[in-house]
Amino acid sequence: MKFYFPDSQDLVSPTYDFMRDEYVAHRVRQRDDRYAHEVLESAPYHGILVSKSIVDGSINGAGKYSAAQRARIYRMGVRRFFRLPDAVETLGDNGAFNYVDEEVPPVTAEQTLDFYDECGFDAGISTDHIIFGYEPGAGESEVDSQWAERRRLTLRLAEQFINATRERRTSVRPVGAAQGWSPASFADSVHALQDMGYERIALGGMVPLKTAQILACLTQIFDVLKPETELHLLGITRVDSMDKFAALGVTSFDSTSAFRQAFMDDRNNYHTRERAYVAIRVPQVDGNPTLKRAILAGSVSQREAMGAEREALTALRSYDGSTASRIGCLDALGAYESVCQTKKSYLTAYEETLEAAPWTRCACNLCQQHGVEIAIFRGTERNKRRGFHNMSVLAQQMSALKPTRGDADG
Repeated sequence: MKFYFPDSQDLVSPTYDFMRDEYVAHRVRQRDDRYAHEVLESAPYHGILVSKSIVDGSINGAGKYSAAQRARIYRMGVRRFFRLPDAVETLGDNGAFNYVDEEVPPVTAEQTLDFYDECGFDAGISTDHIIFGYEPGAGESEVDSQWAERRRLTLRLAEQFINATRERRTSVRPVGAAQGWSPASFADSVHALQDMGYERIALGGMVPLKTAQILACLTQIFDVLKPETELHLLGITRVDSMDKFAALGVTSFDSTSAFRQAFMDDRNNYHTRERAYVAIRVPQVDGNPTLKRAILAGSVSQREAMGAEREALTALRSYDGSTASRIGCLDALGAYESVCQTKKSYLTAYEETLEAAPWTRCACNLCQQHGVEIAIFRGTERNKRRGFHNMSVLAQQMSALKPTRGDADG
């Protein structure tokens, strides 16, 4: 089972000063900052997925890339741009989430292939149009007519895409996009894509589905799946069910979940093989918009806030695992919560995190290098490093799976 990480230009600065919370003056982001595969001892993913809409922008506006970055990836190619090890694969997609509200995709199959060709991807997914909905018992005549048309359009674009790859004799391996609203409609899409000649198929629109619904779709797809066909799940992790997914023909998936939970989740911020812990929130006085507004409004003293912030960081950096040290940390964190007028206290969860001190047992070089800093919820440099750590844990979990195709009950 292979894991692909969707790119959103997530890098960290190796020269960032954690004590002063500042970058060096001569830093150039793309040149000097590092991707996860450059800061961890081994890449935490088998491949990266890059969306055309992230690079080129879409009908909804500019992408994540600056004009200079966009020019560079086209000029250098995707492998050199990301400084990828040979073992890390590249997969392109069209970024259908960015035009989900449009009646038709704003790009053609030819334009999508142009992006893959010019950037030198190993494989690329055909242009598709997402169906966000699930009606397991509905046939094409009963379902929302827009859903039915989106599925038909996705298949037409897939046929145009694979024909274009053949005409160009491109080195980009074509991956057919399958959309549906039910097990039967997904299975029919996969059957049609196989008839077109696709040997790798990406299943889209499944992110909102429950695991049981995904399994129901995969089970019906498996009935029409050829032995040589590989399935890719777009935007799906579900580690606990990956062995079942693999037994039903899934060979790869992509997701940002483990990474984004580091700073987007309310509680599951720092992952271990056994469980997830709450990261310890110490917001920057000068970098937290809510706190800055409170200071400007006069409801929070800037001097008091900065003093409490400093005390909380000092206590955490001095933490030695003892009960007295843990109580000192919690007292300092509680005082900072009080100064910041925090509506929700995390002190009970912080006590669990401090008592376990999972960063002291983690073998990843980020935890070894940064210690408690990686468990502090504070600014992009710590938060993204924690996200990279989480992906290393996901890689360990995936390596432990040993499924057999065709043995979904095992």
